[in-house]
Amino acid sequence: MHRLTLVVVIWLSCLGCSKSSSSPNNTKVITKPDTTIVTVDSVGPQPVIKTNSQKVYVHYLPWFETPQTSPDGKWGLHWTMVNENPDIITNGKRQIASYFYPMTGPYASSDRDILDYQLLLMKYSGIDGVIVDWNGTHNVYDYPLIKRNTDSLFSRVPNTGLQFSICYEDAQLANVKAVANIDTVTAAQQDFAYLQLAYFGSKSYVKINNQPLLLNFGPQGMKTPNDWQQAFSGLSVKPRLLPLAYEGNITGSAASGEFVWVQSSNLTSLQNFYSQRAPSLSTWFAGAYPGFQDFYKPGGWGNTLFLISYNGTGTLTSTLNLAKSANAQYLQLITWNDYGEGTMIEPTDDFGFTFLQAIQQYTGVKYTVTELQLIYKWYTLRAKYKGNTVNETQLTLAYNYLVSLQVTKAATIINGMN
Repeated sequence: MHRLTLVVVIWLSCLGCSKSSSSPNNTKVITKPDTTIVTVDSVGPQPVIKTNSQKVYVHYLPWFETPQTSPDGKWGLHWTMVNENPDIITNGKRQIASYFYPMTGPYASSDRDILDYQLLLMKYSGIDGVIVDWNGTHNVYDYPLIKRNTDSLFSRVPNTGLQFSICYEDAQLANVKAVANIDTVTAAQQDFAYLQLAYFGSKSYVKINNQPLLLNFGPQGMKTPNDWQQAFSGLSVKPRLLPLAYEGNITGSAASGEFVWVQSSNLTSLQNFYSQRAPSLSTWFAGAYPGFQDFYKPGGWGNTLFLISYNGTGTLTSTLNLAKSANAQYLQLITWNDYGEGTMIEPTDDFGFTFLQAIQQYTGVKYTVTELQLIYKWYTLRAKYKGNTVNETQLTLAYNYLVSLQVTKAATIINGMN
């Protein structure tokens, strides 16, 4: 483990002063005229200890935009659908296309502070990494924004010591063909070439048996084994491809297993997959989710799909326990932030931190809601003091302490700020 020393220079409005002191978090502060040098002993990101050895990943949607990040200066369609307007504020809350409201308020998926906040919450919940829903590289609809946001997320992941992977939406290939006139397999080849260049070689990318993990939400766009073989033909290392449950036959030998998704009927469907299908697969992912309540009909995006009651944290706990009793080696939490379908586990005004607390208990970390609340407070201070160099620097130090699991030092800084 390499020990690093971070040196930060802060310009102050202090004139003619010169002294040395120790700050409450035991960092060394040397004050000279107009300048303070803060030296922090940092060990970098440290792994969270879990009593549950299962690898736990969370499905992540990188498709949210605010007027500051959208090319047209408007709220992104995943906050608005057809008829919601986040500029309308009632009782302090913006009108969004969801029955549920993020504690941060609606956000941009490229916002660095949001990303750091989310990744810290994952880390302190015992989540090992993110599986990002990805629509490829082509200039069609909002796919370039999703690609940009995914790049932004991946740039922040190594700082926390977490891992990342991709869930490929091959349904988008039909749109690429219709709008950009690119052949389906050719478009997929271009997407996978980008993944190999940008992500697959990263030490932070999830690998199974030395193969980069690639989930596929389908297949829906490429529906023959030959299509998938051709799409992978230009790659130096073939990904470990997992399509949806019971869809492995469509991809043929290109795939190495399957993963489950939200089941609209009951838990029997999950149980049947675990007991009857999973034993025949070389790699498979269990799934756990808190419930399901989509906003599609009131939002103008069609009819309601189905409803799964949350029962507090009951549904999440039940699906987690099923994954554990099935001895699943890998688990995907569904999802971090799909507000349109109501499967989000990140903190909301409606459920607070309860979903993450249930996950903390499941993964067997020593952390509790106390650390989650501290991370949320860190984010609110980041938002409050944006542009304030002195406070931003202190909050960066707190972030570095959090990723290195030095919670007491981080708390000293965070709780010392208003």
